[in-house]
Amino acid sequence: MTLPQLPPGRTFEVRAVDGVRLHAQTFGPEDGYPIVFAHGITCAIEVWAHQIADLAGDYRVIAYDHRGHGRSETPRGRNRYSLNHLAADLDAVLDATLRPGERAVIAGHSMGGIAITSWAQRYPSRVQTCADGVALINTSTGDLLRDVQLAQVPTRLSTTRIRTAGTILKTFGSTPVPKLADAANRRFVAHLAVGRDADPWVADFVYRLFATTPPTGRGAWARVLVDNLGPKHIPLHNLTVPTLVIGSTQDRLLPINASRRIADTVPNLAAFVELRGGHCGILERPDEVTAQLRKLAEAVISPQRLNS
Repeated sequence: MTLPQLPPGRTFEVRAVDGVRLHAQTFGPEDGYPIVFAHGITCAIEVWAHQIADLAGDYRVIAYDHRGHGRSETPRGRNRYSLNHLAADLDAVLDATLRPGERAVIAGHSMGGIAITSWAQRYPSRVQTCADGVALINTSTGDLLRDVQLAQVPTRLSTTRIRTAGTILKTFGSTPVPKLADAANRRFVAHLAVGRDADPWVADFVYRLFATTPPTGRGAWARVLVDNLGPKHIPLHNLTVPTLVIGSTQDRLLPINASRRIADTVPNLAAFVELRGGHCGILERPDEVTAQLRKLAEAVISPQRLNS
């Protein structure tokens, strides 16, 4: 299996609340039920290619690049990146692409999942008006560094390990990618983001996305996540719509424990699915992820049809 080509799409330019330009695209029938995709850190719209290619045959699929990623603007200054911005950018995309009174299934992978939970925390009234259901894939609400598998450190040194992991992620995230260190960087990214059994093209593609993400953007978001997702978790009590949670058993970046905690905490769990593989479940197990998203969409659409 390789990455499919994206189907023809329509481009939107969305303006964030602070004026930052966000790149968004829609795929599929104009009158189709909307499914919204928010990608993870150091990724771009293309990371959803499997899901877009499949679902756009039946649904109106909306995807966007986070600020500092893909074809969105990369603002300078640490004050232009925060969980508030992450939530507000998602809300701006929903406001620009959903029709009045229209609700969607909103899916987020990794940092995209954090965008959804941050949005639900900060915009509780918008959850009911914009979302029929959400999917949280390979993501976390807190304790970001506790389980990340960067290196084996004895349990008694766990505080040192957590501090070291944070420093490494923030430093590596903001570092330009020199050709001389290309092989070492590829190995590090693959170790964090891709499972041992993944097809080789997955690691190559993930590294290309990492290398082409502006260092300013990925570094700023790495700081935001490391500094804000500590022992105190993002609360989930506002996320009252049906919620699909997907985790991966070999995920070294956001291990399966993070997904299990979300499944145990979210108010309205639609399903909890454990995949074999690493952090990039949408690439490593695309058919399984797409099937679960389709199942969620069908489940939330059915009551609407019965009531119409």
